[in-house]
This record gives sequence, C-alpha cells and structure tokens, in this order.
Amino acid sequence: MTPARRVVTLPPTLLGTDAVHFARECQRRGADVLEIRTDLHAPEAVDPAALATVLPLLVSERGKPLPPSWLSAAWRVDRDLMDATGHQGSLDAPSGKLLASHHADRQLTTDEALRLWERAVPPDALVKHVEPMAHPDHLGTLLETQRRMAERFGVTRVTVLGMGTVALPARAVLARNNVLDYVAAGGSWAAAPGQRLLDDVVREWRGADRTTIPAPLRLGIFGMSIAHSRSPRIHRQPFDRIDIPEGGPVEALLDSLLPYYAGFAVTSPFKKPLALHTGSSLDAINTLVRRGNRWESFNTDTEGARMVLERLGSKEVFVLGDGGATSALRTVAAERGEALRILRRADIQAPLTGAGVWTWPVQVEPPDSLRFERARVAVIAYGAPGRRIAAEITRRGGTPVLLGAAWFVAQARRQRQLWETAT
Repeated sequence: MTPARRVVTLPPTLLGTDAVHFARECQRRGADVLEIRTDLHAPEAVDPAALATVLPLLVSERGKPLPPSWLSAAWRVDRDLMDATGHQGSLDAPSGKLLASHHADRQLTTDEALRLWERAVPPDALVKHVEPMAHPDHLGTLLETQRRMAERFGVTRVTVLGMGTVALPARAVLARNNVLDYVAAGGSWAAAPGQRLLDDVVREWRGADRTTIPAPLRLGIFGMSIAHSRSPRIHRQPFDRIDIPEGGPVEALLDSLLPYYAGFAVTSPFKKPLALHTGSSLDAINTLVRRGNRWESFNTDTEGARMVLERLGSKEVFVLGDGGATSALRTVAAERGEALRILRRADIQAPLTGAGVWTWPVQVEPPDSLRFERARVAVIAYGAPGRRIAAEITRRGGTPVLLGAAWFVAQARRQRQLWETAT
C-alpha cells in the first residue's frame, strides 16, 4: 500500500517570502504538496512560481477565479463540480492537471454521493469528494462511497474526506485508500476541521514498508486540547491524536471505531464518561482494548500513581481535583495504607501544607483562595502544560515536583502490554 500524498494548505496570514519559508519547512517535515486557495490569498499575495520550486503546487478555486500565474505554476488545479450558486462549475484545466472536487453541505448516502459524479470528467483528472460528518457512524458510508468511486474512476484517482469535530479518525482510515491526504502543519490554524497533524502522518509511514502488507489496526488517544501529547511519539504506529471538545459524542465515536482500531488511550475529560459507557467496574479508565466485538477497559494510571506516591514519600497526601487521575491515586493509596485528602475547589480555604498532587488539567482555573505553605506539590502533566502548572504552584507559595513524564511512561508501558493482547 502506497501512502497518500500529504497536502498542506498555506495559511492566510503567510504572504510573499514567508509563504516560501513555510513551504520549505513543510517539505523538510515530509509534506508532498502545497495548496493555495483563492479564498485565502489574493493573486498578488504569493509568488506561485517560487512556491512551485519547493513543492508541487495545488491551486484551488474557491469562490474567486484562479489567476493565470497560479494556473501556469500548478501541479494540479482544483475546481468544484458546482459553483457557489449551485450551478455546474468550470472544469477547465490544462491537460493532466485537473482535480475535480465536490464539497457537499450535508451527509449523503453513497447513492446520493455517486449521483453528484454523473457529470463526465477527463480520464486523467483526479477526483475528490468531501462531506461533513454530523455523526461518527457516517464513516461506514464514506468508506462505501470511496469504494464505489474507486470502482468508477480507478484507485489511483480518488480521494474521499470527512470534515468536522469527529472526522479525524475517519480521515485516518480513509487515507489508506486515498490519493491525497490533507493535513495540518500545526499551530492554531487548520484548513478544515478534522485534519491530522503532518508530523503524526509522517510518523505513521516512517521506516515502514506497507507496499505488500495491509496496514495494521490503528491505535489512538481520546482527549481535549492534546496537541502536546507524547503518546503518538512513543507507541506503535499508526497512532491517532483524536482531539474532540468536552461534551462531544465520544461514546458514539468510540462505538463507530470498533472495526478499525485495536485500542485507545483515554485522557481528560473522558476517563469517567468512557468508564461508564463501557460498563467498567472502575470509576475512571485510561485504556481501551478491543476484544472481538466489544471494548475492555483498564486504568494503567495506577502505575503512574504508585510512582508518584512513592516519590512523595508521605503517609498523608492532599489531592487537588477529583477526576480520573484521582481515582488511580485513591486505589494505590488504599493498597499502600496511605491517607488521601481529596480537595475540591470549594474545600480550599487555608494554605495547604505537606505533600500533594495537582490533578487539574491546565485549562482548569484554580480557585483564588488556593495557597501553599511549605508544600511539595506533584505535577502530573508534562511538557508545556506541566511547566505552566509548576509556575502556578510556585506563584502560590508551593514547591512543584515535576513527575508528569514519569507518570506518563509508567502508565504507557502497561498500556503497550495490554494493546498487544487485542483481538
């Protein structure tokens, strides 16, 4: 199996020489194609010829006509089957350069999608079909649409994409048989919701020979604001970073992915909801393993919790927060005969002393009343979030103990062992 070409879209804030620098950096990181769009850049804002010397250039007509200079520099020319008014769009493009596309405004059945492609397109054109994903189980329909389009146009021409807050794992599965894989370079801007990060996609294929063997079942992590997560860097590939908003349909998404994934890591804020959804006897989970037609749940955070309590070395520990990590701490403290004082936000009235653990994620604002006095406070986040929490502890009079990376490694070792048992 040959990987899809990785397409990165030029952000609208990058112009002139900055755009060329962006293209070079993306090329260095493993991008295959650079896209520029007429709804994001004015004709004179970029130098298409200069960009085309760095990466093959995909020029996309979105509402405004394509400038001649863009057409002459293009590797491919993306034109919509329908224009903004709902009428047939122009498919004019130099020979061998057309990418015919259709961007649906709603979920479609496969038959509805195929009817949109009854219009003749040149035999040397690539074809791209895009739909929003209002519900996670639409992945099955998109896979059938992809299969049927490949039968009609040939497997070397077709790309099918989903968009939306639950689309990332669908795009990962669809990418196995797509020609193009639209990915995000990183940072705060992405060309479409649901895009995977370029670095994650490159990591999936680096050092792997997938030309003769089928891709394995995937692994992934569920969480919110997890761009910093190190899980995709240390676990078996392919491993997807599934970042969805709190309150999103994580339960339905998990169920829809059962045929395609061997297991998941679970982080805040989904440890308790998915424990309930999977019928776990645990209050909170951080690991899911496929067992035939169901998910089995575990909490390997107990390995990290054991290490943290050992390092703190105190018979009584206060804990800030009562989420999934606290559940693991509670289990291990009971095993060790240690006392835990679980402090919710309303419970904090006086300066805290002794040893403690901060379990609030970085996006949770601590109460104004929180102060420390000669307290050692373990930080179980890592990277930039962990450093921000450590600075907050110091500002409030405490001494941070950075144990996030150690917690992460301890629980990840056990996760890897469990995922190897997936069926």
